[in-house]
Amino acid sequence: MAQTFDVCIRGAGIVGRTLALLLARERLSVALVDSAGSHAPSHSDVRAYAMNVASRAILESVRSWPDPEHATAVLQMQVHGDQGGSVTFDANRQHAEAMAWIVDVPALERRLADATRFQPLVDVVREPVKAPLTVVCEGRASKSRAEFGVEFDVTPYGQTAIATRLRCERTHSQIARQWFTADGSILAFLPLEGEQGNSVAVVWSIPHEQVQQWLSCDDAAFVQKLQEVSESSLGTLELIAPRASWPLQQAQACRWCGAMPGAADQSWALAGDAAHSVHPLAGQGLNIGIGDVSALARILSERQSWRSVGDAKLLRQYERERKSALLPLGTTMDALQQLFARPESPLQALRNWGMRGFEMSGPIKDWVARQAMGLQPPTRR
Repeated sequence: MAQTFDVCIRGAGIVGRTLALLLARERLSVALVDSAGSHAPSHSDVRAYAMNVASRAILESVRSWPDPEHATAVLQMQVHGDQGGSVTFDANRQHAEAMAWIVDVPALERRLADATRFQPLVDVVREPVKAPLTVVCEGRASKSRAEFGVEFDVTPYGQTAIATRLRCERTHSQIARQWFTADGSILAFLPLEGEQGNSVAVVWSIPHEQVQQWLSCDDAAFVQKLQEVSESSLGTLELIAPRASWPLQQAQACRWCGAMPGAADQSWALAGDAAHSVHPLAGQGLNIGIGDVSALARILSERQSWRSVGDAKLLRQYERERKSALLPLGTTMDALQQLFARPESPLQALRNWGMRGFEMSGPIKDWVARQAMGLQPPTRR
């Protein structure tokens, strides 16, 4: 007799594996579709994610949080405008251990792969299988989303992100740094390798027309440009990884759940980048995806015993909850990107004035910081 599953997860990336572990913890049997086959993450992968407190708690709950050398605590975030405006966020002010943790992607993928390998209720398969619920975690280029006839509303930003890694003359002091420049570019240095590290993950969002120049130039010219934009804040820089790139966009699926085509007793739901994508300037993309699967797992665990995991009412509850959570963050990220992408002098002055005002705003600034950190508002006494 063929094995049956409660849930089929299409996509064995970070979001998909996290969901598999959360569902298995609730005693649901899971088929995790890894169509590419299991393989060790590449050591040349230059990606790193800023993970907030909420995401860390979820990953720790499924025993998949990386070791300290692969998850560097950010004690402070410094954001610099193009005309002297600046904003600083500090973990101490929020009475928190860290603002976020910069997590090395290959290390996180290895921990998740190990955890799913030893979870008996998770079976890694090569092809999708029938199940009452199929969850699509295939990323923004999801084939399943297209297969289900779901429209993906995409707004291109006219920017491309270039990612790489640098060795710095000075230690990063566990500070994440970000610079907005007059041409609309955004440069971020994210601290790596623990407390005393002097390497950073780089995400440089630049207009499309500049991409070929900075991908094809030699290392010396590329590093010199980053040195200029970063105002030599970490001293002399050395390129220690290849350059990767991808176009930036804001996007959201028009539907996040529905009935499987031709199978009324089976349902599907979207999660992670298959459902949405936002600009990386606040580093919230993966946190939102982890939030998706945490909410879905919670809703399924709280269902009445007679409800199927593919019950349409449950899935619509998940869709409403996550769309509501995404709306303010997505709107804010889009507004900031649009504001800093405009080169007009009046707008340059306005946004830097706004940054200086926000820096002095007290409770507003604290509220924004705690939202990004995944923290609840402080309790009033």
